[in-house]
Amino acid sequence: MKLNQVDIITMGCSKNLVDSEVLMKQFENNGYTCVHDSNNPQGEIVVVNTCGFIGDAKEESIQMILQLAEAKKKGRIGKLFVMGCLSQRYKEELQKEIPDVDKYYGKFDYKQMIKDLAASNVIADSNERHLTTPGHYAYLKISEGCDRHCAYCAIPIITGKHVSRPMEDILDEVRNLVKEGVKEFQVIAQELTYYGVDIDGRQHIAQLVDRMADIEGVKWIRLHYAYPTHFPMELLDVMQKHDNVCKYLDIALQHISDHMLSRMRRHISKAETYRLIQDIRDRVPGIALRTTMMVGFPGETEEDFKELMEFVRWARFERMGAFAYSEEEQTYSALHYKDDIPAEVKQTRLDQLMALQQDISAELCEGMIGKELLVVVDRKEGEFYIARSEYSSPEVDPEVLIPATRRLTRGRFYRVRITEADEFDLYGELLS
Repeated sequence: MKLNQVDIITMGCSKNLVDSEVLMKQFENNGYTCVHDSNNPQGEIVVVNTCGFIGDAKEESIQMILQLAEAKKKGRIGKLFVMGCLSQRYKEELQKEIPDVDKYYGKFDYKQMIKDLAASNVIADSNERHLTTPGHYAYLKISEGCDRHCAYCAIPIITGKHVSRPMEDILDEVRNLVKEGVKEFQVIAQELTYYGVDIDGRQHIAQLVDRMADIEGVKWIRLHYAYPTHFPMELLDVMQKHDNVCKYLDIALQHISDHMLSRMRRHISKAETYRLIQDIRDRVPGIALRTTMMVGFPGETEEDFKELMEFVRWARFERMGAFAYSEEEQTYSALHYKDDIPAEVKQTRLDQLMALQQDISAELCEGMIGKELLVVVDRKEGEFYIARSEYSSPEVDPEVLIPATRRLTRGRFYRVRITEADEFDLYGELLS
């Protein structure tokens, strides 16, 4: 056990990562040394920031807690704390099942942890962060919660209603991060396009991004987790107006058949979805669209799945993820529908859908050969520098591999020409 060390382990999404970064800064402001996502936690204090979104994520979080509880019994670590979505939703059950944890915190009260430790020099709460990402990019969380209440989703149950951060607070954070060297911002929220509605009834995401883009030193802004219903088309005008707003949009669609969209409570139709995708591509030529699809939702027929495959063939998404439906307790679908699609059917449909997308991705990547791109270097691996263009978000999207024939600087931007491609990555030669 290492005295005065805090190990923080983050499970789940980038929104959780932002919370971990805030907590790390608070510990450091009170004299602790923090280590993030260590493979061998040895701290006087260990904090697990859990995910509770779907079954696999919950199981992974529980296994991590159990492993650390065992490490605590053996004296390898000191105090063990749990926070995040899983403990927000299941705190009482976890306290009974895993009592070795010193204290459970939820999604929103984790800043109390420092005060509970009776630190002699408790510094006031703030949103300062210890960035765990490479210094040139950061995630920027603009809201919490969600008001959409899709049939399958437990997020509103866990996080509550949508709450937007004040715009000036967000812009101040951007300015401060720029001073620290951040050039690229991944704007995240459970529902990006709803930003501001809880404040005055209007969507203000376009205004926020427009003002962010005017801040000196902001090189790239990338937008994640938009919602298709009542999509604010003025956001596309901002994307066209500013070169530093990436031509990239992460917009989860889930399905396409009217039957499924209705049962999922998505409040959008098949025709409206087709029209939205076409309008986005028309208004922002060359945009990279990332989406998520679901198969095996209760009642999904072969015809529903056929419509989904036809839509993916038509839309030719630059990036697409998919997952099979898993029932989440207390959600609308769990209360009102029978999970009636056999697991093997779900898996077969998922495999077919992703095989189709892999072919599309390979074709789109091959179409990039010969094109010139501006890229930012993230890291070096073996004989290649690993970089990204504006069309790729960190960790989840295809990367550009540049032969390490000369020394490049992490966080700097370079121009490359694409020379080769596979279904996942591009290969480029350095131009400048």
